[in-house]
Amino acid sequence: METVVAEVNPRVIVNVSSGGADWAVTAEGPVRLAMAAAKSGSRLIHVSSDAVFSGARVHYDESCLPDPVTPYGAAKAAAETGVLLVHPNAVVARTSLIIGHGKSVHERAVHELAAGTRTGVLFTDDIRCPVHVADLAAALMELASGDASGIHHLGGNEALSRHELGVLIARRDRLDDSRLPTGLRADSALPGALDVRLDSRATQRTLRTRLRGGHEFLTPAA
Repeated sequence: METVVAEVNPRVIVNVSSGGADWAVTAEGPVRLAMAAAKSGSRLIHVSSDAVFSGARVHYDESCLPDPVTPYGAAKAAAETGVLLVHPNAVVARTSLIIGHGKSVHERAVHELAAGTRTGVLFTDDIRCPVHVADLAAALMELASGDASGIHHLGGNEALSRHELGVLIARRDRLDDSRLPTGLRADSALPGALDVRLDSRATQRTLRTRLRGGHEFLTPAA
């Protein structure tokens, strides 16, 4: 990795990689990249996740310390700490559920559930602050082109449950949202936080890009 960075000598590196709960990839990989970036003098934007939080306090701004409750969250939290330790001028950008133009895992799941080709439910008690991929990309480019450093939050400005998000996706895509099954994550065996709401207002004040909420970016086209 160090050899590649030295040869390319990039001005900015944006790290959006993740290996799930694989510690070597998700926790250690970003730190090695940060070391290489610091040595070459490259800016580093490291994309992290709201999975670093437990949901115990629900609302989380950039000053909140990670308290993960899953292996993936622990790996992302470790990466944040390591990245900022070896590259103090790096940006750690935490985000939430990323929604695209029909291509995200969340959108595909809604289509499959509505079509009856997938089993499962959309939780009504699992709440996040979804962000549109275009808003996220633009915000990351702004952070990359400036001199920001440290922790930044890039979540949408509206909290939605997985089911509420699914209904908005279904209506945008002209699907029957009544076919989307509901359930409670609290009643399931799935690990992880229930209600994690990234407070992105401090970061938003520094950006030209507006981090829209789901009701806005999922409004059906006329």
